[in-house]
Amino acid sequence: MSERYQQFFRRSIEDKEAFWAEQAEDIYWHRRWDRVLDYDRPPFSRWFVGGETNTCYNCVDRHLEARGDQNAIVWISTEVNKTETLTYRQLHEQVNRYAAVLAAQGLVKGDRVIIYLPMIPEALVAMLACLRLGAIHSVVFGGFAPANLAARIDDARPRLMITADSGMRNGKPVPYKPLVDQAIELSKSPPEKVLLIDRGLDPELNWVDGRDLDLPALAAAGDGAAVEPVWVESSDPSYILYTSGTTGSPKGVQRDTGGHLVALQASMKHIYACQPGETYWATSDIGWVVGHSYIVYAPLLNGMTTIVYEGTPLNPDPGIWWKIVAEQQVNVMFSAPTAVRILRKHDPKYMQQHDLSSLRTLFLAGEPLDAPSYHWIQDNLKDVTVLDHYWQTESGWPILSNCAGVELEPVKPGSPTFPVYGWDMSVVEHGTGKIMGDGEKGVLVAKPPLPPGALSTVWGDDQRFLESYYGHFPEQFYYTGDYAIRDSDGYYFVLGRADEVINVAGHRLGTREIEEAISGHPAVAEVAAVGVKDEVKGQAVVAVVVLKNDVTLSDEEISAAIKKQVDEQVGPIARPREVHVVAGLPKTRSGKVIRRAIIAMAEGRDAGDLSTLEDQSTIEEIKKAITRQ
Repeated sequence: MSERYQQFFRRSIEDKEAFWAEQAEDIYWHRRWDRVLDYDRPPFSRWFVGGETNTCYNCVDRHLEARGDQNAIVWISTEVNKTETLTYRQLHEQVNRYAAVLAAQGLVKGDRVIIYLPMIPEALVAMLACLRLGAIHSVVFGGFAPANLAARIDDARPRLMITADSGMRNGKPVPYKPLVDQAIELSKSPPEKVLLIDRGLDPELNWVDGRDLDLPALAAAGDGAAVEPVWVESSDPSYILYTSGTTGSPKGVQRDTGGHLVALQASMKHIYACQPGETYWATSDIGWVVGHSYIVYAPLLNGMTTIVYEGTPLNPDPGIWWKIVAEQQVNVMFSAPTAVRILRKHDPKYMQQHDLSSLRTLFLAGEPLDAPSYHWIQDNLKDVTVLDHYWQTESGWPILSNCAGVELEPVKPGSPTFPVYGWDMSVVEHGTGKIMGDGEKGVLVAKPPLPPGALSTVWGDDQRFLESYYGHFPEQFYYTGDYAIRDSDGYYFVLGRADEVINVAGHRLGTREIEEAISGHPAVAEVAAVGVKDEVKGQAVVAVVVLKNDVTLSDEEISAAIKKQVDEQVGPIARPREVHVVAGLPKTRSGKVIRRAIIAMAEGRDAGDLSTLEDQSTIEEIKKAITRQ
């Protein structure tokens, strides 16, 4: 760790109130705070107590004088072949129109709104309009099944819902409205009104009289509307975001207002090294935390242009992302290791044929970045700095990262580098909380109070917040749920979820270790390794692999080569019992592999709810592969 970053980091831990008070100066406060941190009720923390501000004002209004004619949003859809731009002034006008419509429907401070929209500019406008009124939005990923949507409706108890007739995926419409109608039928606490955006993609669109309202028509009628921002206390909730992959009732991460703004604004300066007026592109979706933090709020807070993309990384060809980077002069990009592994299946010429001289940095997060994928993308992007970093829905912004805006540290492939300022991290023994030594595997934890921007509680359930995140150790650590090691240089390596550890004959093996070994084989593009029941060893390793496009080896040859590779790099104890070659892994729409589905199929069980699955055909293919073996 460089001396400069070490000093910066230590001050954020040892003099946290002074440190964060300085960061808070970059946010507009209608009323200055009385107290930087209230930690009188551990582990609950409240930041900038008594301060009053407004997220929408900070993202839009305060930029009008200096950059009103600069693009705030560039929307690109390869699904409907359209591009639209909104300057900060135009965004301000649209947000005011939407806010006027919402206010006319009785929406007031503290009310909740479910937003169930595709990646269209109106989604960002709707989010900002809610916050302008002091209302709390809950964005649900478009296409979620009715039962899952109904569960979120019942938990958030929204006054209004905003949706569209349809989304688009791989050139095919994904009707939203029928899913909304079914969810409302199932819900015990349905919204009073549904504000609908008709994109003209669903010819069978059904309007429910008295409930469904035409949002664009109502907004157009309010041309010239001026809605004053509602000033809210710093600790007031800004949004609820339900974590993906939860079992039982949904778990709503509650985000505050002031701390959220301060953390995101600071991250653009210290982590991403971005300047106002530059262009930022996070390739995620607004339904996930990356979309909230780094498609919508952080770029706009920082006076940047944010790219909003409706499409896939492969349509019309695997060069589409790099074409957009070149045309829009993107300076900093944020994507996921899954996307790199998808692109790795294709010829690097698709990125090399575009002028990427504007792009300084590519940040990757969402799952561990294996070394082979890192080397592939870094070697092909050449002058672009590729940085892995680690964070969660709960954290709201990075926990481990190479902070490019403070001091760029040497990269160690496979490591998201050091703890970010404000995050007091350790690797501890599971259950006891004993601090592990260098190179020893343990659970990644944070010492509270957590910095600004982290979840304040679970919506409506403080007890669940305590049990889920602070009930795992005698000492009150924040539990990330991930295994990690820290090397002798202080670099952290995240090994995967603690509940994804495979126990083979008493040997605890992280899925990350096995997958890294397999992905290093030159024929492999993607891999998922899981632990399944074994009568002799307790659990055995099963690997599901996706090959690169030009591989000519037979499935038997691939299986033998992979087993040999694991033997040599991890050890015979980790050798997969089975290796299945498939065309694609079962993933959520955010790119996370649904391992429980693979485990269930390998064990001959029902895979359960797969409403978040991107492509149902992947499940059928794995079933066939397992049956063949």
